[in-house]
Amino acid sequence: MTQTSENVTWLTQEAYNQLKAELEYLSGPARTEIAVKIAAAREEGDLRENGGYHAAKEEQGKMELRVRQLTQLLEHAKVGEAPADDGVVEPGMVVTIAFDGDPDDTMTFLLASREYASSDIETYSPQSPLGTGVNGKRMGDDAEYELPNGKTATVKILAAKPYTG
Repeated sequence: MTQTSENVTWLTQEAYNQLKAELEYLSGPARTEIAVKIAAAREEGDLRENGGYHAAKEEQGKMELRVRQLTQLLEHAKVGEAPADDGVVEPGMVVTIAFDGDPDDTMTFLLASREYASSDIETYSPQSPLGTGVNGKRMGDDAEYELPNGKTATVKILAAKPYTG
């Protein structure tokens, strides 16, 4: 199966390893722990009025959702180095834009999934409206994207450099 850049998540080796370890924990020891909590709460009696049971079941649901998210993410992950420093905006790049071409109204962000980066830089997904608009553009290009209110915004690409974390 070939993957398009839209469904690939770019990860550093470190990020991949952290997510894989989280998945292994949630799929093993954490599942056992929650099953024990549910069994203990079930023994307390009437399940309709058993807050501990309902809390444990809710925790189990959230955990299983995270397991599914991690599984899908890791299935579509591509581990590798930062993209080439060629000025083209693509996942893994730190992008600086100017809103409506105003050089004083700028923003710098990482174009990547949230799992790719640390919390030191704002991150936009390549699938977000802004990410879709700037992806593939070059320094100096104008890009348009749709705002939540349905209007269109224009930004100018000022810089695109590989994220070095």
